Amino acid sequence: MIEILTPAELTRARETGRLVGEILHELERRATVGTNLLELDELTRQMIVEAGATSCYVDYAPSFGRGPFGHYVCTAVNDAVLHGLPHDYALRDGDLLTLDLAVVLDGVAADSALSTVVGTTARPEDLAMIETTERALAAAIAEVRPGARVGDLSHAIGSVLTGEGYPVNLEFGGHGIGSTMHQDPHVANDGRPGRGYRLRPGLMLAIEPWVMQDTDVLVTDDDGWTLRSSTGCRTAHSEHTVAVTEDGVEVLTQRPA
Repeated sequence: MIEILTPAELTRARETGRLVGEILHELERRATVGTNLLELDELTRQMIVEAGATSCYVDYAPSFGRGPFGHYVCTAVNDAVLHGLPHDYALRDGDLLTLDLAVVLDGVAADSALSTVVGTTARPEDLAMIETTERALAAAIAEVRPGARVGDLSHAIGSVLTGEGYPVNLEFGGHGIGSTMHQDPHVANDGRPGRGYRLRPGLMLAIEPWVMQDTDVLVTDDDGWTLRSSTGCRTAHSEHTVAVTEDGVEVLTQRPA
C-alpha cells in the first residue's frame, strides 16, 4: 500500500515526528557509560505513554522476526545494526550504539534512527562511518521533490556509501510510512536513477542508510531479531521520516539542537 496523506494528516505527522526526534535526543543524552539497554527501553516506554502515543514495536511481528518484538526501541551495539532487541547489557566506553524508534501519535507514524559513540573513547573509523550514513541520508533527502523517482534517492545513498568503500546490503532499506510504520514504496540503499515510483506531495518516506564496515552479509542473533554483521565489524545507521511537499521536502523527525 502507498498512502498519500492529506494536509490535515501531515499536520499530525509533524507532531509525531517532533515526538520521535525529542525521544531520540533524550535517549542519546542518557546513553552514558554504565547505562543498561533495558533502562533506555523503559525510559522510551515512559516518554511514549506520557505523550499519549503508541509504540510501533511492542506488537510488531513480521515474517522475518521472532515476534512480537515486545520492546519500545531498537538498541543495536557495535556489530549489531538493525532490530536490536534491548537486553541486560550495560554500555561501555567506546561502544557504538544505534537507536531506532517508531511511534504512532494521533493516527500517524514516524520513524527515525541515529548512531552515536558512548563515552569519550571514539574510534576514528566509527565516527567516519556514522558521518557517512548521515551524509548519505542528506544526499537522499536533497533528491526528494514531486516528480522525482525512488531510484533517484537510492542512487544518491549508494553513491555516498560505495564512494567511501562500504559494501551495501539491499535486504533492508527505507520505506513508505503513514498510518502504519512499514508501507510501500521500498527505498533501497543503492539503485539506478530515474527508476521506480514517482514521488507525489503527501507521500511520507522513512529513508535509512545503514552500513557494515567490511561486509554486506547479515546474521541473526539467537533472540530471533537482532541483525549483526557476519564478520563482527562495526556498523552504523541513520534515518529520518520526510514528507514530500508541493515544492520539495520537509524533514519531520529533526532532533532538538
